[in-house]
Formats: sequence, C-alpha cells, structure tokens
Amino acid sequence: MKVMLMCKRIVIALMTVCLSGTLGAQSETLQTHVAALKESLTQSREQLKRYEWVETTVVLQNGEEKSTKQYRAHYGADGTVQKTLIEASPEKKQRGLRGHIIEKKKEELTDYMQRAVDLVKLYVPPSLEKIQAVKDAGNASLSAVEPGRRIRLNFRNYQMPGDMLAIDVDPKSHRLLGATVYTYLDDPKDAVELVIQFGWLPDGTTYPASVNVNAQAKKLTVQVTNADYRKVG
Repeated sequence: MKVMLMCKRIVIALMTVCLSGTLGAQSETLQTHVAALKESLTQSREQLKRYEWVETTVVLQNGEEKSTKQYRAHYGADGTVQKTLIEASPEKKQRGLRGHIIEKKKEELTDYMQRAVDLVKLYVPPSLEKIQAVKDAGNASLSAVEPGRRIRLNFRNYQMPGDMLAIDVDPKSHRLLGATVYTYLDDPKDAVELVIQFGWLPDGTTYPASVNVNAQAKKLTVQVTNADYRKVG
C-alpha cells in the first residue's frame, strides 16, 4: 500500500513538473510573439508616416449601397490619421409626411453607420499600449492556425469588456496576415464583426488594405479600402 501511495505521489510530482514546464514554455512563446508583433506594428506605423493614400468607405444595408465616400489620408504631426474628403455620393431628399418619416429613419441609420465606421478607429491600427495592457492582465493567448505558417494572437477585453482582437501572423517573418475583431455597439447583443486584410508596399511596409464591418442587428456592412499609396515629402 505504501509503495503504491509513493508511486502515485511520484507520478503526480512528475506531471506537475511537466505541466509547469509546458506552461512556462507557452508563456515564453507568447511573450516572444507579442514582442515581435509590437515591433512590426511600430515599424509599419513609422513607415506609413511617409505616405499618403486614398481611403474609400462604402456603406451597404441589405446589400444595397447607401453611401460612398473617398478621402485623401495621411498621418498628421500628432500621429493620428488626417483625412480630406475627395468625393461623396449625393443624398436624395424625400418630401411630404412620408418623406419626413423616411428622412427621420435615414438620420437614425446615418448615426448608426457613423458609429460603426468610428468603431474601426478603435481597432485599426492595433494599439501597442492596449496590446501590452491585455497581455499584462493575462488576457492574451496564442493558437496555431496553420502550424509553421500562421499563428493567431488573441487579445480579450482589448477595447471593451467581452470583445476580442485576433491577429494572424507569420511565425517566421512576423508579418501581419490578417485580423478579426468581435465587438459590439452599446450592448453586447448588438454584435459587430470586423475582418481586416493586410497588404504590403514595395518597401515592406504593412498596411490595412481592407476592413469589412458587419453589424447583423441592422443588416449593415461597411467596407473600407485603402489604396493608391504614394510617398510624400
């Protein structure tokens, strides 16, 4: 009996050591990839300050285009993206009582659309400070999507309670491949999903080539594309 009890204790001790070693290795790997991600984001942000580009925002409801706007964009001296409107689709005005009701609903939808568009700014580009804060809070995790080719860094409670920013990275080059955000407007029931695809300029600069925002509650889709990059100065 004593021998069996001793054997069990030895097995438990070995399992504890192995588990501790595995968790330690996972923690070290997570830390390494988060550090590489932050370095990649910092480098791209600095390189993008040398460029200007065209941002096109298209809003659709039930698949029907509601508005299209084009901006000339660049980074300002304060480090934020500055935009100048180039072109916007014309708005049709309705008349009469029915027209008033339609206009009222349109105003409500326009407000909702604007908040959905503004939501993009909270996640794109990802904030180095928020990424570090999420990691320090123990809300970051690592998963293999395609072993050796694509890993996913998950950041829970990134901007607001219950949201998630998931960034896909090439584990060898640390190049950003894509990202998905699961978030909401006002209430968690008002779920919004952002799907981000990254592109690369000839000098290796990474940029958000497209951002698709899907708000199921209003059957609303916002498509943001960034293109025509050119160096300034």
